[in-house]
Amino acid sequence: MTKLRDFTLRDVDVPDKINSIISLNPSITETLCLIGLENKLKGVSAFCRRPESVEKIKKIGSYSTYNENIVNEINPDIIFTISGYQENLTKELMKKYQVFQFELPSTPYGILDMISRVGVVTGKISNAQNLARELQKYFVPYDSNKRAYLEIDLGGPVSFGSLSYITSTLNLHGISTPFDNNLKEWLEPDYEQVRKFDPELMIFEGKMYRGTSVEETIKRLKDTPLSNTSAFRKNNIFCTPGKLDFFAHHGPSFFTSVIPWLRHILEHEIN
Repeated sequence: MTKLRDFTLRDVDVPDKINSIISLNPSITETLCLIGLENKLKGVSAFCRRPESVEKIKKIGSYSTYNENIVNEINPDIIFTISGYQENLTKELMKKYQVFQFELPSTPYGILDMISRVGVVTGKISNAQNLARELQKYFVPYDSNKRAYLEIDLGGPVSFGSLSYITSTLNLHGISTPFDNNLKEWLEPDYEQVRKFDPELMIFEGKMYRGTSVEETIKRLKDTPLSNTSAFRKNNIFCTPGKLDFFAHHGPSFFTSVIPWLRHILEHEIN
């Protein structure tokens, strides 16, 4: 056993050889698979969908719940969670199991740090560092000098403040948002405040497993203050591809999928 300190500042006894892992965070799950530990993953959350091969792994819960019978059946060496929205779940799991909580990234560099830390905890240090190094190539700060609004349907409209890796990523691409100075990770947006900010482009991400379309989004917005913005008038409204989390997912594919998509929008799609 090796004692490692997690985000809760607890010293967690981590086995020197980990044979069974439960990951309840999609980004950690994706990282584990890409550093060579998919065969050690015995349980994941229902929202762990990357890579596609994790579909065959037992689903033991959601972001905030778990099936105790399945967890006991797996008898994991360790369970991985993340800070923020999994705080209560982590506290509950800690009463019965060996749990290691990672920090929710607040910048794209924090995502790379998370990947490296997963490698440290699991004994796959070089694999994780190599992965982080490859992903870093996708991220080159870009000066677009644009105003933008980004919204994700997380059971209702949600936007993001200065403590979010999403806002940080936009800022590092030269994009300002209505909530750059709001000291929160996420917030319920005030559409009137967004209208006054007058974004030049707006990005929308639908609910997981459902997605959304530009046509559907325009119809939803036409009777809101967002219809009186430069982005709406110039038809600079963009919806993220697919039905899975996109900006909402802070795993390795944030670099390989999200950042190239954003860069393409900035360089080729704005009217």
